[in-house]
Amino acid sequence: MAAAPTAAGAAQPQPPVYPPPVTKLTVNPPTIRLGETFTLKGTGFAPNERVDHRVAISALPQAAPAHGTARRSDGTTVALANVSYAQAQPQPAPLEFTVTADGAGNFTVTYRPNRPGRYTFTATGETSDRVATATGTVLPPKPHRPPHKDENLPVTGSSLSTPMKLGGGMAGAGVVLLLLSLAWRRRGRLGMGSR
Repeated sequence: MAAAPTAAGAAQPQPPVYPPPVTKLTVNPPTIRLGETFTLKGTGFAPNERVDHRVAISALPQAAPAHGTARRSDGTTVALANVSYAQAQPQPAPLEFTVTADGAGNFTVTYRPNRPGRYTFTATGETSDRVATATGTVLPPKPHRPPHKDENLPVTGSSLSTPMKLGGGMAGAGVVLLLLSLAWRRRGRLGMGSR
């Protein structure tokens, strides 16, 4: 019996065990078009620590290639291929960069991709070794489409104006010729009556 109170007295209350903070990385918006920007937000890192980022890019699933054939009027076929024009390419987006978390272990940074694909961002705290990943998708730019008939179109003239002008000119010329022929006949009749 004497041992029971000693064992009870030896058990000291322990401080509560707190779970480690949840380290999280988000990409907003998760899907963008080429030319737009992702916003990366990280939480749960150590206060004021440097957070290294690595970016892995994988290709998007592709539709069938746009190559084909066209038949000429003589029955032969010709291969069709996409034509592209060389343009100045923007600087490649970095595949590694570092940001510093604030006093609460959070950060916000923007990232502008320069090619379509699936982007996987991995953030690693340099001192805490905490890791978080997030994924974003970059779609090709929207294709240019011709305007619909309901949209404001430039006024280029009526499709009837040329035929109307041509027809009016011909009718006017006909009236002039008719009047000239009548005058010629009348003159001819008057000339016969004087003999």
